[in-house]
Amino acid sequence: MSRLIRNLAALAALGLAAGCSSGPVDGGASAIAGGTTAKAARKASPAPGSPFWVDPSSPAALQMRLWQRQGRTEDAELLKRIADQPAALWPAGDDPAPAIRKATKAAEEEGRTALFVAYNIPHRDCGQHSAGGAYDAAAYRDWIDRFAHAIGGSKALVVLEPDAVAHIVDGCTPRRYHAEREQLLREAIDRLKAQPRTKVYLDAGNPTWIQEYWRMAGPLRRAGIADADGFSLNVSNFQTDITTKTYGVRLSSRLGGKHFVVDSSRNGNGPLNGDRGTAWCNPPGRALGTRPTTETGEPALDAYLWIKRPGESDGECRGGPAAGTWWPSYALGLARNSKA
Repeated sequence: MSRLIRNLAALAALGLAAGCSSGPVDGGASAIAGGTTAKAARKASPAPGSPFWVDPSSPAALQMRLWQRQGRTEDAELLKRIADQPAALWPAGDDPAPAIRKATKAAEEEGRTALFVAYNIPHRDCGQHSAGGAYDAAAYRDWIDRFAHAIGGSKALVVLEPDAVAHIVDGCTPRRYHAEREQLLREAIDRLKAQPRTKVYLDAGNPTWIQEYWRMAGPLRRAGIADADGFSLNVSNFQTDITTKTYGVRLSSRLGGKHFVVDSSRNGNGPLNGDRGTAWCNPPGRALGTRPTTETGEPALDAYLWIKRPGESDGECRGGPAAGTWWPSYALGLARNSKA
């Protein structure tokens, strides 16, 4: 058995399957490697300008401690580049509430904001790597209600349904589902915004997906962007900060000045050159990008965030495990290539 497989087995025993844009599973592990508790874990040091909570029992943090015990000190030190930064949780399953309550409680104790992704829309991902989602509209409404109720009065930032609107625009989602999807997104925004300290950003794809940014404006309006805090860009993708910011400012101008956030988790080396059809899935040679911060230098850009959890697979491509599964060797590559 290879070292990679042994590590994956060890992490699986600790319950380390964690959500990602390519198929969320468990929203976060409950145990710390070595049997200690989350409260006993060391405090991380997020970047200046970051008000966001860092999960002390994230897959990266547990992997780091495992490697420390195994004597892989250099690799463990590299992995701190991921473990010490806030990354969004992707609560999954029929009841997202337990993972959300746990995270918001911990974040409240530190006076920080918890980051979440709501990713359970019916007919999700057009049946591709992240297929699934709620069974029907009624199930989705119930799921979103549980999600929002669990946040309560805590400070939270929610990225709402990556890919859902862009898949309307590109035609991947069949037309017969468009009106229902837009209605569900409107309702989800309203339900989440009923929580007094929750910010909501409706996902708007990335600059190379729907290159004509104005095509996103109509569907975003129909999906309720007016009542959201803004939109998100580049989730789970690799477009550079400058490319994404430029796109975001232009789209913002079409949406009455709506603000936006950018996923910079893996864009340090930009996108992989070549076929766009496969460049998004576990591309080699990528790097961590700008650390999460609200200091962006652009008034319309509220934050750079790590929305995709660095080190989790995009799917079973290029030797990767199932979508959403923690992949230590890929995480190490991202950290090693990082210039931050």
